[in-house]
Amino acid sequence: MSWLSGEAFTVLGEHVKWADMFGNLLGFAGLALGWRRSVWSWPVQLLSGAVLIAAYLGGHVPGLIGKQLIVIATASWGWAQWRRGRRDSGTIAVRFANWPERIALVVGTAVGTVALALLFTSFPNLSWSPWSDAYIFVGTLAAMVAQARGWLEFWFAWIAVDVVGVPLAFNSGYTFSGLTYSVYFVLVLLGLRSWWLSTREPRVKSATVPQGVTA
Repeated sequence: MSWLSGEAFTVLGEHVKWADMFGNLLGFAGLALGWRRSVWSWPVQLLSGAVLIAAYLGGHVPGLIGKQLIVIATASWGWAQWRRGRRDSGTIAVRFANWPERIALVVGTAVGTVALALLFTSFPNLSWSPWSDAYIFVGTLAAMVAQARGWLEFWFAWIAVDVVGVPLAFNSGYTFSGLTYSVYFVLVLLGLRSWWLSTREPRVKSATVPQGVTA
């Protein structure tokens, strides 16, 4: 799998590796499937993490590998959540998180970001930009957790990540990555609209009305 670390093409002066290209394509697919509330969103995200790990092996980047392992673990958990939710109700119901859930998500994200940034600061070889890297990574995990729960806050978490990720990529000279994140941002807005409208759809009252993804 060493070819994944090789260069696929050059665009706007940036050398794009095969792993980055496949990772972005899988990311687009995972986001689109999440938009459609398809359970397949999770195995696609899991595969994206596996591809990146294969690319990082032998590159002496334990921090990057460790982050992808956490992403894979979170995707596996989310997959199980959605499979159980669909089995119980026949569909993946979505809703806004209640205030205690929102507070827990925000506080957890803030604490995780600070803790990870301090770790990156203590071990500089793990990240070249400790705080922004920690923010983006923990924000991504928060989005995945919210997605697994079927909360619309999933999309807001992605927006918060992109607000930092897009300008950071451009300012760091990664123009292709910045453009990629910009496309993500558009997909996130469309996905948010789709989920939001689904919460306003009238539901037939019955004893088996879905109440959201099983916790």
